[in-house]
Amino acid sequence: MANQVKAAAVGELAEGEMKMVDGERLMVLVNLGGSLYALDDECTHAACSMSDGLIDQESIECPCHGSIFNVKTGEVEQGPAEEPLPTYDVKVEGDTVYIVAD
Repeated sequence: MANQVKAAAVGELAEGEMKMVDGERLMVLVNLGGSLYALDDECTHAACSMSDGLIDQESIECPCHGSIFNVKTGEVEQGPAEEPLPTYDVKVEGDTVYIVAD
C-alpha cells in the first residue's frame, strides 16, 4: 500500500523552488510552472542531496558532480550519473500537498 507523506502547504513553493521532504526516505518536491513533482533527494551517482542543487527549466543539477536529471521523469540528462532518480506521485488534498511513496 502507498504511503502519503505531508510535503507542503498549497502555495508554499514558488515557481522554480524546491524543498526537501523527510518521509521514509528523503525526497525533493519541485514546483515547475505551477505543477509539483517529487523525486528522490539522493543523487544516484554519489548520494548528494538534490535539494541543494539547481533547477534550470525542467532539469535539476546535483551540487556535487554536476549530474543533471529531468524533474518530470527522473531520467539522466547528463552524467556522471547513469541511473535515473526515482519519481513519486504528488497529490493535493485541500490545502495540503502530499507525496505518494511506496
